[in-house]
Amino acid sequence: MKKFFALSLLMLGLAAGASAQVTGQADASATIITPITITWVADLAFGDVAVSATVPGTVELDAATSARTATGGVTLPSTGTAFNAAEFTVAGLAGATYAITLPAGDLTIDDGAGNTMTVNGWESSPTPTGTLTGGTETLYVGAILNVAAGQTPGTYTSATPFDVIVNYN
Repeated sequence: MKKFFALSLLMLGLAAGASAQVTGQADASATIITPITITWVADLAFGDVAVSATVPGTVELDAATSARTATGGVTLPSTGTAFNAAEFTVAGLAGATYAITLPAGDLTIDDGAGNTMTVNGWESSPTPTGTLTGGTETLYVGAILNVAAGQTPGTYTSATPFDVIVNYN
């Protein structure tokens, strides 16, 4: 019986030791991916625009096709200054998707003599996200040009560029 009692105490001691604190281990790691970049290729250009003396209008430049559409008192000559959507190259991690943020408000363009027009209605192609197939994608930005009746002739440009922001999803 003494041996049984001693063996029982030994087993009890081993069982108590088995439930003592234990430690698990893990490694930490991180992978730094290629930063996303956006590079300017071409400016947003509405081209030549003819205006009515009495009726305002707009020119919409489609981001996906660079086609122009006129409304109101605006006419679009078939010849003249080239027009196109703004163009950027987005680059980064192949296969990654990214979000596109366009200007939120109006952009004022002027002729340097105090005459102005506004650009708004921003759109992009692709939208609202893109995919870096092979690590790059072309991003186009279009908008709407608001033209006053009797708008003063001249070349109108923005004093500062507009921002297009891209971020990985």
